[in-house]
Amino acid sequence: MSSTSTDATGSPAPAATTGDGSARGNRLALLVIGLCWLLVLFDGLDMFVYGSVLPHMFETKALGINPDKAGNVGSYATFGMLIGALSSGTISDWIGRKKTILASTAVFSLASALTAMAGSLGTFSAARFLTGLGLGGLLPSAITMVSEYAPRGKRALIVGSLMTAHQAGGILAGYVALWTDSDWRTCFWICVVPLFIGVPLAAKYLPESLKFLQAKGRDEEAGALAARYGVELTAPAGKPQAGDRWGALATLFRGNLWVQTLFYWLASFGGLLLVYGFSQWLPTMMRNAGYDLGSSIGFTIVINLGGIFGMLVGGRLTDRFGGARICAVWFAFTAVGIYALSFHMALALTYTVVFFTGFFLFSGQAMIYATVADRSTDESRGTAVGWVSGMGRFGAVFGPWLGGQLLDTGSNTAGFTAFALAGVFALVFVSLTGLRMFDPAARVPSGVPSPR
Repeated sequence: MSSTSTDATGSPAPAATTGDGSARGNRLALLVIGLCWLLVLFDGLDMFVYGSVLPHMFETKALGINPDKAGNVGSYATFGMLIGALSSGTISDWIGRKKTILASTAVFSLASALTAMAGSLGTFSAARFLTGLGLGGLLPSAITMVSEYAPRGKRALIVGSLMTAHQAGGILAGYVALWTDSDWRTCFWICVVPLFIGVPLAAKYLPESLKFLQAKGRDEEAGALAARYGVELTAPAGKPQAGDRWGALATLFRGNLWVQTLFYWLASFGGLLLVYGFSQWLPTMMRNAGYDLGSSIGFTIVINLGGIFGMLVGGRLTDRFGGARICAVWFAFTAVGIYALSFHMALALTYTVVFFTGFFLFSGQAMIYATVADRSTDESRGTAVGWVSGMGRFGAVFGPWLGGQLLDTGSNTAGFTAFALAGVFALVFVSLTGLRMFDPAARVPSGVPSPR
């Protein structure tokens, strides 16, 4: 990925702003962030609701599901996310951020309706796979969109603010499960709501990315959009690249950049293994550890509440100190927190540990996205974010399956240990991205845009 100027620790230089920094420009940015936040809220609800209803599905033997089969279903969903993320990043660099966001939201909403109507585990699994396509497509496109409207020097904070919606969706999923008494069909019907609220609102009010339009040489459209909202356009970072649709992907591997690209992908693998594996199995693992069903669902609410605070703090610190440093610290504390949960503690202390584990867990992964977005050019940003998310989805596929296999053995502590090791794995590779020998600003090959 083409880089901003960085130091040896990977500290990003301030990014260029889309607008003019005026009140109108700020209002436009808030409009984009607000609409994307709403859609990502629904994304988080749909992702976390599955884990919230699993304990009740096990008790009622709904669709003949058990921990082993549930792990497989979770992996089908995250495999769909993998395909969605890899596809959406490149597609959004072709056709635009807005169209990709709308299509992804419509797909996971319709697939949720199919999930709610499923009469067999096979149909349920297929529906979750389709849901994953939409969920995986929305997040990188929304991250790319808000990063391109972010004020100067606040890109990580804005991405972190957007990702609070994902954790708010997780909190909402817990309350939905409690409100419906874990009636899984009703829960998934509620996940159809964005089709009737989020999609119409975004279709009417969400503007296309000005940076995308400029990068594609669509200056008249960019000018008309800027005039409509009363903002000034900044000069594009480079000349529009036409013809080669795969050029943005090739940019990630030019010169020495392929090493850092690979390390970000591996760190994302470990991070998403935790996000999708640990968060899905947390209620069940805590139930097996001796906590009651209400407390187990409560842990889902608390870990996501911690995630919201972590996003805001992590985003601010990443803008100041750089992604490599903050992500490394965040994953280290994630590993410690997860391992600590393998020990039975007083309920109040357990809630505290769960809160701080969520604080570091979710924002560690989000800051990988923010750092990659900041280091990418306007032409390749969607592809870079989409592929770091998509390659990380291999971890998201593996995590739910791994949790199911470990729980099926009857060992409760093994799951906590395995997920803690995944945190260490992510820590190692995100730390390597900050080494000077892999700093792409130090050696930029001929033909690659110079760092900003």
